[in-house]
Amino acid sequence: MPISDPDKLISKADKLTKLSLTRWSADWRNATLLYEEAANLFRVAKKNEKAKEAFEKASKGQEMLSSPWDAAKHMESAAALAKELGYWNEVTDFYRRASELYMECGRPQPASDALAKGASALEDAMPEAAVQLYNDASAILEEDGKEQMAFDLYRAATSVYIKLEKYSDAASSLLQLGLAADKCNATNSQCKAYLGAIIIYLYAHDFKQAEKCYNDCSQVDAFLRSDQNRCASKLLSAYTEGDIEEIKRVVQSSTVSNLDHVVIKLARKLPTGDVSALKTDAGKEEEEPLDENDLT
Repeated sequence: MPISDPDKLISKADKLTKLSLTRWSADWRNATLLYEEAANLFRVAKKNEKAKEAFEKASKGQEMLSSPWDAAKHMESAAALAKELGYWNEVTDFYRRASELYMECGRPQPASDALAKGASALEDAMPEAAVQLYNDASAILEEDGKEQMAFDLYRAATSVYIKLEKYSDAASSLLQLGLAADKCNATNSQCKAYLGAIIIYLYAHDFKQAEKCYNDCSQVDAFLRSDQNRCASKLLSAYTEGDIEEIKRVVQSSTVSNLDHVVIKLARKLPTGDVSALKTDAGKEEEEPLDENDLT
């Protein structure tokens, strides 16, 4: 008669993996089957702590049986249960381990997906760890030549950086998206990312960096000829002229409305700083060369 008590199944499996005077080699095949059965029974019974531990053991068993794919699947199950339990460090560790196991199988897509699942689970509890997971997930896809599949990961990282008020990192994340888009000729995504980065710098009161970003991005022909470039140019001109009404008009344009939601929210709050100071600075820069040539 089969055992239906998951605790007894675990106990029996543990005995199969321990060496003794009568057992000279571990029976990982049968032990792993028992761990898997127990894990599922615990999960159905909503005994998440025990289910998590059983899936960890099942994952270890599949590793011992040289089956990294199944080991990764069980590790993801353990990670999902750790999330339910609020064990955030384990969420990070388990999804990372699942990703490593998928890479052992030569499967970068699920390896990246595992990190992305971990990042999504950690956004509120451990945002710093979440962005690192998003960035690592993007790197796996880019190394595999699948840049287009990384776009949403860069957007997600940007969103978390904005929540953390790390605006320079948020802008950098969008610039990385732009670079990835350039590699796969996704011109629209590229131009939107560049405009988004410029808006983030303006929101952070860093006009000089916004201007530098605009000039650098304008070296890219696709951006130079785009609606996003014209929008950025109007926005920077309005800042230089200290024209608050024009800034407010530009950020309500359809070009801005088509950007990512988190960027639109920042754009609609512009201007955030004292733009009259920029006008004064711009005026001084124009006057100085005239003063030097004044012979009267």
